[in-house]
Amino acid sequence: ESFLCRASSQKEGGSKSSTMTELETAMGMIIDVFARYAGVEGSKQSLTKGELKVLMEKELPGFLQTKRDRDAVDKLLKDLDANGDAEVDFSEFIVFVATLTAACHKYFEQAGRP
Repeated sequence: ESFLCRASSQKEGGSKSSTMTELETAMGMIIDVFARYAGVEGSKQSLTKGELKVLMEKELPGFLQTKRDRDAVDKLLKDLDANGDAEVDFSEFIVFVATLTAACHKYFEQAGRP
């Protein structure tokens, strides 16, 4: 939690005792993206199906290029929704981001790129 407090403090103009690392910056960006889309339709603590679709259309446009891909969001929401509340909370969202990142890493390894 201290990182989150530090990142939040720096973002809001607090003192910068040190420069944030690339990974700290990336983590902060993931938090910001979730916060930007959550709460438009419902709770600020979770993404509805509609909010998840908008997030993916804006932030991951390469993954929703066909109608079939867009229809897959329904299945994705069901798979991500570990607690069965028909929404994706931040912990469930992080599982999605981590899974997607691991799949991309595997793809680039197989393609011979770092």
